[in-house]
Amino acid sequence: MWILLAFVSATLLGLYDTSKKYSLRGNDVIPVLFLNTLFCSAIFLPLILLSQYTHILDSSILHVGAGGWEMHRWIILKSVIVLLSWVFGYFAIAQLPLTIVGPINATRPVMTLVGAMLVFGERLNGWQWVGVCLAIVSLFLLARSGKKEGIDFKHNKWIFFLVLAALMGTCSGLLDKYLMASPEEGGVGLDRMMAQSWYNIYQCVMMGLVLLIYLINNRKKRAQRVHFSWRWSILLISIFLSMADFAYFYALSLPRAMISIVSMVRRGSVLVSFVCGAVLFRERNLKAKAIDMCFVLLGMIFLWIGSR
Repeated sequence: MWILLAFVSATLLGLYDTSKKYSLRGNDVIPVLFLNTLFCSAIFLPLILLSQYTHILDSSILHVGAGGWEMHRWIILKSVIVLLSWVFGYFAIAQLPLTIVGPINATRPVMTLVGAMLVFGERLNGWQWVGVCLAIVSLFLLARSGKKEGIDFKHNKWIFFLVLAALMGTCSGLLDKYLMASPEEGGVGLDRMMAQSWYNIYQCVMMGLVLLIYLINNRKKRAQRVHFSWRWSILLISIFLSMADFAYFYALSLPRAMISIVSMVRRGSVLVSFVCGAVLFRERNLKAKAIDMCFVLLGMIFLWIGSR
């Protein structure tokens, strides 16, 4: 069941990345990111209120558990990590082709596997090491493809932002496994709906402060103005993300769920985002990028075989 949920989450993540790319075309990042957190909060706030003040959602998968400061401090920490990942990721995807962003993001399981080795004591077998090596090769090939579009991986700050977003996302994934695991398994035992609901609320508050500072700063610099136009794809960002995260958290809360495998499967979103980048945004150099993506997917297959 948890592996199926991981595949559902992967599909939704691909649509989420596509919605981000479309929404950020000609728009400043900060307003779009704030609206994303606002709409996500609007989705989960009613669930928090219904769970706390009524019995309508009792015993349902949408029920939001309650907890004190010892739980909320972990959620705040997760909110900070995820928000940093989003900020770097949004700026990167606004400037880079989606067919570059997707394959790079797809290498996140390699980082997660290394983190799982260090934090949870997981060990890699031969199949998994082959998968890691293929992922590394794919990055070198992708860097070569990027040069044909004037993107130098070594000196492009947006690539650096994308790598930072991936590192922050990896930290968030490892933290999720610790938070979702029961105390008997050495974890916190945090309710999955509590984590997903409240981290969106905290992120909205943080982004509200960031947006306020951003607007004040732009007002002082009179020559600059905020570039923003409403698109319905901005709302789709929040919808696809909330559904993807719901499937993700639900998967991690199930017995024997492995963060390394869930994270790996979620990176299958590269297939959706790659197709959308080719069809909707008419991005270039697709043949070379498709070969690079095949190495990424082949690496994921080896990781999956080695983790069975």
